[in-house]
Amino acid sequence: MQVCRSYGLNVNDTKQMRSNVTKKAQLHRMMNRTDGLVQRRRVVNSSSSSSLGQDGSNDIGHNDKLSGHGTDTDCTMQKDLNSNPKIDDDSDKETRLTLMEEVLLLGLKDKEGYTSFWNDCISSGLRGCILAELGFRGRVELEKAGMRKKGLLVRKLLLKNDAPTGDVLLDEALKHLKKTDPPETVPSWIEYLSENVRERLAKNLVEKGVLTTEKQNFLLFDMTTHPLTDNLAKSRLVKKIQEAVLSRWVNDAGRMDRRTLALVILAHAADVLENAFAPLSDDDYEVAMRRVRTLLDLDFEAEAAKPNANPVLWAVFAAFTK
Repeated sequence: MQVCRSYGLNVNDTKQMRSNVTKKAQLHRMMNRTDGLVQRRRVVNSSSSSSLGQDGSNDIGHNDKLSGHGTDTDCTMQKDLNSNPKIDDDSDKETRLTLMEEVLLLGLKDKEGYTSFWNDCISSGLRGCILAELGFRGRVELEKAGMRKKGLLVRKLLLKNDAPTGDVLLDEALKHLKKTDPPETVPSWIEYLSENVRERLAKNLVEKGVLTTEKQNFLLFDMTTHPLTDNLAKSRLVKKIQEAVLSRWVNDAGRMDRRTLALVILAHAADVLENAFAPLSDDDYEVAMRRVRTLLDLDFEAEAAKPNANPVLWAVFAAFTK
């Protein structure tokens, strides 16, 4: 099963990072980089991480309400922007992040403020997140399968509600959807929505106080970076992902919180999920990855046909795993 697909990334999205092989080699030597995903390492005394498989749920509010049932309205979406708004009892306010902001935050290096230069999947993964977010907010829907039982990847993505969302990227996507005739499929939209998504999402996170903006010189050129400032927001995000496949695992996608399910699968599609699992003990890591594989091996067509399912979400998943 091929999870990571190449969609022809936007030139602006990768402009200086991939300009030529010479620059890559110099940067590699200077920053002692490893390729792509974070390398696995053994954490001998990681009590905080390894305990997730046993009692990690003690830190979470016990109202594990599923967002996967009923209508995806803006009201429920606002309640569900983060699936567990009381992850940290010491904080009365939790930064509300969109799905694409969460995936980007997971992929950014905390101190350096940039994503891996070798990650060819994150841009397409973020564009998939945009479509999933529109699906969560009830703005788009898939055309009916009809008598011919069309598959998820050939069904057209239709505009359901063009009311502004308050998010610039989402509203721009809605405008494109509205003026596109005839409608396009989910894979086509993932390829099309490519206007420097990564940098624009980083600026959103700066405005929300999660990141800051700096200029760094990399021998041959200057680059804008966005180091992490809100460590708690990143910690919550990592904890939510770890617990979804460890202490709070339900072994039934229909019972999982939809937003968390999308976060896990699309973080994997964007090649950044490993960053959330790096602190785990080897045993917990193996369990977590096995459960992620269980989700990736689901029959997306069958899941989309279930009552109260969100076909847009499953179509986005299918676009990255076909």
